[in-house]
Amino acid sequence: MEEQILKWYQQMGVNEINLDQPGQLIKEVKQIKKAIAQHEDGDLLAKARIIADQCQTLEELRQALENFDGLSIKKTANNTVFSDGNPNADIMAIGEAPGANEDEEGIPFCGVSGKLLDQILASIDLIRATNLYITNSVFWRPPGNRRPTEEENAVCLPFVEKHIALVRPKLILLVGSTSASALLNSTETISRLRSKFHQYQNRYLESPIPVAVIFHPSYLLRQPLQKKTVWFDLLKIKKTFLM
Repeated sequence: MEEQILKWYQQMGVNEINLDQPGQLIKEVKQIKKAIAQHEDGDLLAKARIIADQCQTLEELRQALENFDGLSIKKTANNTVFSDGNPNADIMAIGEAPGANEDEEGIPFCGVSGKLLDQILASIDLIRATNLYITNSVFWRPPGNRRPTEEENAVCLPFVEKHIALVRPKLILLVGSTSASALLNSTETISRLRSKFHQYQNRYLESPIPVAVIFHPSYLLRQPLQKKTVWFDLLKIKKTFLM
């Protein structure tokens, strides 16, 4: 980063720095670092978009993600967590970033919260082995299971958009606030988002796809009383889309 800052000064024609105003210098360095980071983020997003544009099958998309080296979280992850379930299913569930179990096995929702999600969805006859397809909005585990950053969500988004277009589900089920915010580009709380159906559109789709939002199972493990809320949400989804 320091070399980039020096190159920046050189490109701007600076050959002397006034150290009598160290506070101003620190401010300028921070501004330059921010500008460089924004430029790098823009380049990375453009690279992700180009790669996603070129993928014509799910296997091509999987291989593209496994070869993609743009995000640092991939370097600390054990696996690229791509998908599970039936790619020909009408329902596509999209979760957040992988956790420790998912990172270890390379499968989305395979830990304790995943088992709870399976039980929840099975209550309306959605089974990943037959009529459900599952993926994430971020494909690598962030260190310490932290929440994905805005950059990580943004860089993964082109791949998620292409993923949806290749599967062409009749309903997208967004599981948790992170995936809901990223895919719906919304700042509303998940409590508000889950109370109504939405329409999802991206550049790869010919027409919008209906979207439902539910609480993440890890949240339900911490707040078991909210399971009743999810049950009513599932009944609403079943009545509207599965009957």
